[in-house]
Amino acid sequence: MSWQRVAAISTIPPGDYAQVDVDGVLVAVFNIAGEFYAIDDVCTHDGGELAGGAVDGDVVICPRHGARFCLRTGTALTPPAYEPVRTYPTRVVDGTVEIEVPN
Repeated sequence: MSWQRVAAISTIPPGDYAQVDVDGVLVAVFNIAGEFYAIDDVCTHDGGELAGGAVDGDVVICPRHGARFCLRTGTALTPPAYEPVRTYPTRVVDGTVEIEVPN
């Protein structure tokens, strides 16, 4: 595993998100009250993007069909999604959000 820089913290204010390409995988990075969470930006129900969906606490709601996913664990919380979404550990180093990715 290695850490990859994805965005300056100033570009993802609280309540917002950023989409980043990590080795060909679209990842959504959310800022929830100053804590950063990163998930694969794909609904496990139909493959749509999760970024841009409403966020309620630590839950993102798929904008297509309303499936809910926990940003902390990736757990699918409501149908029509039943499979979890992948999460990535995050950290902030020198004002930059980093995510841990496989080598």
